[in-house]
Amino acid sequence: MTPTWYVTFEVRKRGTLPKQRSPRETRTFATEAEAKAFARAKLDEGLAVFAGTINPSVPRQLIPSTRIQAWLADELSDTERHTGPGTE
Repeated sequence: MTPTWYVTFEVRKRGTLPKQRSPRETRTFATEAEAKAFARAKLDEGLAVFAGTINPSVPRQLIPSTRIQAWLADELSDTERHTGPGTE
């Protein structure tokens, strides 16, 4: 099955970095349920997480880190699921 969902999460910093950065890693999943399970596990580790659908999946969905908890609890409205909050 072709992956249609992605979850991006912060990677913990190891050692001293010469400059501040925000390293991230992304994993892809075939289903929303798999993406949610992975996102929940990373969130439980205390990491910043965001998710969405991979183009050209329609409708396009973007779940920012501020809305991950609602997404995991299936509380997002259709507008928020398809475009993200605050977009027209």
